Amino acid sequence: MNYKHPNAFATAWSVLRKELRDISRDRRTLALALLLGPLLYPVLMIGIGKLAESRARTQLDQVLDVPTIGIERAPNLVAFLATQGIKATAAPANLDAAIASQDVDVGLRIDANYARDWREGRPALVEVVQDSTRRNTDIPSARVRAALSAYRDQVGALRLLARGIDPSVTRALNVGSRDLATEDAKRGLMMSSILPYLLILMSFLGGAYLIMDATAGERERQSLEPLLATPAKRGAIVSGKIAAACVLGLTSLLLTLLAFKLSAQMAGGTAKMMDVRFAAIGRMLLILLPMLFIGTTLLTYLSAAAKSMKEAQSHMTWLMLLPMLPTIALAVNPIKTQLWQFAVPFLAQNQLLLKVIRGEAITPQVWAIYLAAGFGVAALLWYAAVRRYHQERLAISG
Repeated sequence: MNYKHPNAFATAWSVLRKELRDISRDRRTLALALLLGPLLYPVLMIGIGKLAESRARTQLDQVLDVPTIGIERAPNLVAFLATQGIKATAAPANLDAAIASQDVDVGLRIDANYARDWREGRPALVEVVQDSTRRNTDIPSARVRAALSAYRDQVGALRLLARGIDPSVTRALNVGSRDLATEDAKRGLMMSSILPYLLILMSFLGGAYLIMDATAGERERQSLEPLLATPAKRGAIVSGKIAAACVLGLTSLLLTLLAFKLSAQMAGGTAKMMDVRFAAIGRMLLILLPMLFIGTTLLTYLSAAAKSMKEAQSHMTWLMLLPMLPTIALAVNPIKTQLWQFAVPFLAQNQLLLKVIRGEAITPQVWAIYLAAGFGVAALLWYAAVRRYHQERLAISG
């Protein structure tokens, strides 16, 4: 008996509606897929911002106690530090051990020859003792170093004046600084490390559950074989499943971006200064759209080879690491932005999101390269998934 192949678009549309209807019955899973990111992501980002601001404000405003070895050797220095909100206190018996155990953030050691060197006009040694790998010591140590530098410059100028010499003659150069960073770039600096990774991960795996359930899950339940036995073309079936997963992922991504916009506007401090205009949100969405298709088609290809839902979910471990690679690579080895980078998945998204965060313009040439490369990779993965669906063993479970 000859079967007439139904229209490919109608088949894809029917499969899309079927998959969305199936996942809508599992309300708990649907709620997690749509609402987990939109609820958790803004809370995480704004919470991190508030914690960072609170920590910085506390460490900058409060009087800083600095255990000091040889505190009696430099009374004038100790008095000057007090005017800068830094209180020199008696040091414990083993200052190094106290810093290593994090009982002390930063300490000072005034050299035993400090008074003699001071009287003879030689540089007197004062050591800042800290563990530079402890991030919580950054602000206290910076405060101490800035105060010591100010004292050094002030005393040096007074010594020259006492000898009838203008202190400015010791400065061969008057070094100025002109920062070309835009206000948008400065405001986005706080989010530039974690924001791209979270958005790329969310778009890459946004339709993960639906597409795994629609392939590996149906194969495990033995409901995939009847669908593949119909006259419908395999390409249309695959397209319908991918489209359904993309609809779910796109909805979650939209809700996440809107939730981030609202929470940033409602928050105070640095988060409120971020650029969350609809134009910026729209550019982010366009940047993440190819990644949504790449992730969904890749998961379709991988899930088609899995015999069970559990086997398909095992791929999530290494898939979650992929968006992290550009962030790690750029942190270890920062590189200048070049056109070829916008054709590399994950790296391209990371670079473009940083441009949006920094408030930089994206040229039409960059958009063309990025969209062509992104959707080109998605098309190749779609073709690979369709070829895998043509394998007869796909319909065999167990």
